[in-house]
Amino acid sequence: MFVKICGITSEADALLAVALGADAIGFVFAPSPRQIAPLAAADIVKRLPPEIVTLGVFRDETSQRVLEIVHAAHLHGAQLHGHESTETAFEVANGVRFSVKAVVAGSHSARVGDTYGVDALLVDGPNPGSGEAYDWELLNEIPASMRFILAGGLTPDTVSQAIMMARPWGVDVSSGVEKSPGVKDAVKMRHFIANARSGASLLGDDDLL
Repeated sequence: MFVKICGITSEADALLAVALGADAIGFVFAPSPRQIAPLAAADIVKRLPPEIVTLGVFRDETSQRVLEIVHAAHLHGAQLHGHESTETAFEVANGVRFSVKAVVAGSHSARVGDTYGVDALLVDGPNPGSGEAYDWELLNEIPASMRFILAGGLTPDTVSQAIMMARPWGVDVSSGVEKSPGVKDAVKMRHFIANARSGASLLGDDDLL
C-alpha cells in the first residue's frame, strides 16, 4: 500500500512521516495554507532517504513551470491538482519519474483518467483539498487500467475501512493528520500509517506497488 503524507511544510514533519513508514511526501506549491517555497522543499528533500517518493503539488501551472520547480527542488515527480489538459499532463509525465493527476470522483476527468498519460490518478471529492469525504461508489467509474490513490476525508479512524471498501493502489492524507494547517500531528500520522498497513493486510495485499 502506497502511503503519501501531503502538505509537508517542515523538515521535522517530513522526517517523522518517513520514520513512521510513509512511502511518499507531498509539497504544495499551489496557493494554500500549506504552500512551501521550492528552495525550502529542496532543503528538506536533501535529508530524506532516496527511496522516499517526493512529489510537488501544482494547480494550473504550465508544464514548463512544473518541470522547472520539480527539478529545482530535486523531486521525483509532480501531482497536477487543477484543470490541466491532457497535453500538459503528458508533457509533465514525460519529464518526471512519477506523475499523478488529481481528479474529482464521478467527474468526466475521472472517467477518462487513462488519457492523461500519468502513472496514477489521485481521486478526491467535489472540493479537493477540503478533507471532505464522498461516495466511494464513484470510484467504480475510474478506468480499470489506472492505479488510483484514494484521497479526501481520510483520517486514522477511517483509512483501514476505506482501503477495504475501495481497494486503492494508495492513500493520501493531509488535513486528516494535522494539528493545524501545515503542522502535522505525530500521533495521528502514526495511527494513519499503521491503520493503512492493517487495511491492506486484511485484503491479503500488503504491497500494491
